[in-house]
Amino acid sequence: MSDLGNPKPISLFPLIRHLSYWATIFLYKTPATPNHITAVSLAFGVAAAWMFLNPSYYSGLTGAVFFLICYLLDNSDGEIARMKNLSSDFGQRFDTFVDWIVHSALFLALGYSTTERTDQHIWLWCGILAAAGGTINYILDTLRDNGTKLFEGQERMVEDGPSDSKTDQTAYASRVIRTDFCFIVLGLALFNSTWLLVPAAAIGAQIYWMLQFAKGFRRHHV
Repeated sequence: MSDLGNPKPISLFPLIRHLSYWATIFLYKTPATPNHITAVSLAFGVAAAWMFLNPSYYSGLTGAVFFLICYLLDNSDGEIARMKNLSSDFGQRFDTFVDWIVHSALFLALGYSTTERTDQHIWLWCGILAAAGGTINYILDTLRDNGTKLFEGQERMVEDGPSDSKTDQTAYASRVIRTDFCFIVLGLALFNSTWLLVPAAAIGAQIYWMLQFAKGFRRHHV
């Protein structure tokens, strides 16, 4: 295994890389391609959302574990792509698509289950708003991946840290939280409090895409 393809984490955050490192070491020895791994990640992500549709404690806890596995595989697919020199435009687009589908499904499921438990439809609307924010971010990512200069340079690795710009620092913090979001979901599921994610995501999803847009827009005009 070359140093260039070594997926070993170089800093504490993101935490998920410390788990995905071992999964990557194992998967590297198998014939699995990055796209295979991404597809399995999608399956676990959709299964997690399905489990969260049920408002019961153990269903939510199972969903959180599935969601963690989804994140673990989502990190491993890129690491495997670099180590096996199998990176491709399709793989990148597929990975972004899966990320969008999984998170949209999760927030919609949490909004629905919380509405079912409380009989208050505001929770479902919050879930819809969170999914809508994620959709806007997906569109921005797609524009960037298609070569739009507006977003050039925003995909800095989180280990590199932010620049001195307050916008970059805020975007960096948001990206770290987003990368380790699975642990937040698991922690809340342990205390049967995943409903807290619904209003937080409804607001946070809007802030995230706005920060990403502002960061790209600022760099475009520097």
